[in-house]
Amino acid sequence: MQRKAYVTGTVAVLAALLAACTSGSDEGGRSDNSNPGGPGTATAAAEPGKYRTLPEPCGVVGHDTLDALLPGIKEIADEEQRQRAYAGEASLTYNTDRKVGCRWKVESAAATDHLSVDFERVVSYDNAVSDDSQAEQLFARLQTAADLPAPSASATADFGTASPSGKPSTTAPSATPSTSPSGSVSGSSSPSSSPSSTAELQPRTLDDVGDEAFLDDQLGGPGSTAKQRTVTVAFRTSNVIVTIRYEESPTTVGVVPDSKEMQDRARKLAARLDDSLSG
Repeated sequence: MQRKAYVTGTVAVLAALLAACTSGSDEGGRSDNSNPGGPGTATAAAEPGKYRTLPEPCGVVGHDTLDALLPGIKEIADEEQRQRAYAGEASLTYNTDRKVGCRWKVESAAATDHLSVDFERVVSYDNAVSDDSQAEQLFARLQTAADLPAPSASATADFGTASPSGKPSTTAPSATPSTSPSGSVSGSSSPSSSPSSTAELQPRTLDDVGDEAFLDDQLGGPGSTAKQRTVTVAFRTSNVIVTIRYEESPTTVGVVPDSKEMQDRARKLAARLDDSLSG
């Protein structure tokens, strides 16, 4: 009788300990799935970005726009070659939902023109950071890398003069006028060249396209026999970043591509791409 009572008492003690452990886990303990960021946390996930896909990059630039940016394209006599030039060449990418691009190159008697358009859809893998916020951070890094000069009150220096940020100014008029391949004149004696208009052509931020944007304008450095100008316009719309790169290399030594003309063309393309994304 004593052995039976001993066994019964032991079972009772074990049952009480088990109940206490279960109660502690339910009331004061943390379950396995309640770790920070897990299902047990009452933190709402950040909003996803507006865009879930990207456009077909070689199809977003129309023939009229390509005619303006790549004047030599209409000079191509062979119809098949001209259509290939209009079609462009898609950039190599392994995930078309995240990054796509297209390139065009056209040579003419006056110059060689290059155009590239790149789209990147930014996705945040942090539940606490929205896609838009992640894209905003990435765009800020791109703008910092562009090293835009600080706005100056006047821009009367020659090409290559350092801006306040230390970056060479590339849009100030040159010492002597020079004709661009399109026939326009750029130079200190050009009627349209003034300190105010020249300052407006400096690399700068833009407020008329996307959620935020900037424009960079670079001219080939000293020692180059031909002056290649590169105009870059980058803008962000929600969680998509678009980068336009437009280059012109004249075939004639001493000819300088017109800054205003190239900037106007690149900005018009940026506005059209922004409208196509928002539409």
